[in-house]
Amino acid sequence: MTDWLLLLVAGGLEIVWAAALKESAGFSRPWPTFLGLVTAALSLLLLSLALRSLPVSLAYAVWVGIGTAGVAIYGVFALGETVSVVKLASILLIALGVVGLASTRQ
Repeated sequence: MTDWLLLLVAGGLEIVWAAALKESAGFSRPWPTFLGLVTAALSLLLLSLALRSLPVSLAYAVWVGIGTAGVAIYGVFALGETVSVVKLASILLIALGVVGLASTRQ
């Protein structure tokens, strides 16, 4: 696996753990709590492995960007959260920020 693939999987797992923690109802439901904690640990592990060769400023931005945008999209489609122009623009700004950081990679 390349470090970029590790990073993308880590970002995807960030979406999973955030959604699982929402379902855990404050750690009162065991299975979503377990899923959230395990996927959070795995996400951090994969991020740390990707950091072996990727710059931390870029890797962290990609990881957080995937998680933030992914959870916002999950909230709209799976949880019925409202969608607005501001929310969509904010997700776009997150993506543009990650692209901006990637373009400055040396």
